Order: sequence, then structure tokens, then C-alpha cells
Amino acid sequence: MRRSTLALATLATLTLPAVATLVVPASVEAQRVFHSTQSANLHTAEMLRPGNWLFEISHRFFPPVSEGADALWGVDGSAFIRLGLTYQASERLMLSLVRTNLDDNLGLDARVAIGSTDVGGALVKLAAAGGVAVNTDVNEVSNPAQDQLREDNEVQLYVQLLVNALLGESFAVGVAPSYLRNPRLLDLESENTVSLGLHAQGYMSDAVSLFGEWIISESIPGQENDSGTLGVQFETRGHFFKLLVTNQTRPNPTQYLGGSPHPFELDELRFGFNITRLLPF
Repeated sequence: MRRSTLALATLATLTLPAVATLVVPASVEAQRVFHSTQSANLHTAEMLRPGNWLFEISHRFFPPVSEGADALWGVDGSAFIRLGLTYQASERLMLSLVRTNLDDNLGLDARVAIGSTDVGGALVKLAAAGGVAVNTDVNEVSNPAQDQLREDNEVQLYVQLLVNALLGESFAVGVAPSYLRNPRLLDLESENTVSLGLHAQGYMSDAVSLFGEWIISESIPGQENDSGTLGVQFETRGHFFKLLVTNQTRPNPTQYLGGSPHPFELDELRFGFNITRLLPF
């Protein structure tokens, strides 16, 4: 709790001056900070063109890469799968419907562009995001008398601020202070938690880039660990392919913002991928 609160306070100190000078309207035609609308997990402040759709399929495999050839380095096993459909309703508003087979988590997300500005020669973009999710297949608690209490605790929501900056011509960084309601579904009462997402991406060419992500979260039983991800992105016309290793197997925002059950250690890293396809109807 203390480290998350301190991190959020530090972020506020650094970003308030930028917010105070925010004068340039956000526009999908403006220069990009990140090329994609998401990092490995975290949102970026980028938008699509109004009227465009985006389809996503992502996998987080169960077996760790350390199991080697017997499990095809983590690929020969089950996975948590995320499906998403995003619609750019206007220049500033993006809506997404996302679902994962973990707890049958179905979420409705929204992202609102706030604006962009120049800070010391660096392009800075700001946006806000949030969403609500319902979980319809949560593991049962051991006491049947508590089932109704648990069922009343299956709704989650989150809100976050997205601050992205382009340093130079090919290195982008982002921070995402976040609030999450009800991070642990098996608890009989909803709790609140805060986290701080950090991510960066270096663009080696128009088609290839390397990225990293770290989410500082509070320690929750069964989800005690911060989430870390490293990966490579391949970009083609209309597609993003992200190949990654991570200790976070929980795909949706209301899941990964609550922490990971696995430590970020070599023996615990899992393979995953994200594929998105732009649908410019």
C-alpha cells in the first residue's frame, strides 16, 4: 500500500505541470507517441480514426517457458484467452468490449482523449480510461452458505489516467496510475486498491520495436506480485503482432491491475501474444 501511494504521489508531482499547460486538442491526426492503442496489457493514450473498429485476440499460456521442450517452451498447454472489439465512436471517445475465459470476465471499457502538449521538446499525450466488468464463473467458495455473498461480489470497475511521452524520435514512455474496485473476487466484501503502470517502447524501424511493462500493485492474497512483461512488436499495415514473456497470466484490466499470482522470476515466466487487426469499415 505504501509503495503504491508513494508512486502515485510522485507521479502527480511530475505530471501536474504538464496538465496545467495542456492547450493542444487531442487528434487522431496528430503525431503518435505509441503506434498501438495498447502496450502488452496497459492502455496507451492513442486513438483510432472515428468510425474504425479494432479486433484483438491475446493468449497467456499456463506452462512456464522453463518447462522446456516437454511443453514446447510453454506453448504446448492451456491458456487464458482474451477477445476484444473496439470502436472509435468519435475523435475523442473509444469504446471496447473485452472478454477472457478467466472467471468468464466480460468488460466494457471506455477511453477519452484529453489532449497533448509539448514539455521540454517532448510530445506528451493524456487520456483517461475506465471500465466495468462482470464475472459469471468465479470459483466457488468452500462454504455454500456464503455463495450469495460471493455472487454479489462479482462486479469490478477501474479508472486510470494515461500519460504518454515521446522522447526523441523513437522512444516512448507511459505511466498509468490506476484505481481498482474489487481486485479479489473470492473475498466476500469488495475492497479498493491502487496501482501504477509503467511501460516503454523503443522503435527500431517502422515495423519492429521492443517494449517492456511493469505494474506496481498492492499485495493481495493469491496476487502478491507486481506484473512484468518484455516483448517484441511487429507492425504491418493494419496489424500489430506482439510476442512476449511475462509473469502475468490475467488478461483483462480488472484482473491484471490487481497483481499476479506468479513472481517475476526466470522459472515463472510464461509466453504470450497479442494480435490486433484494424477494421476500417
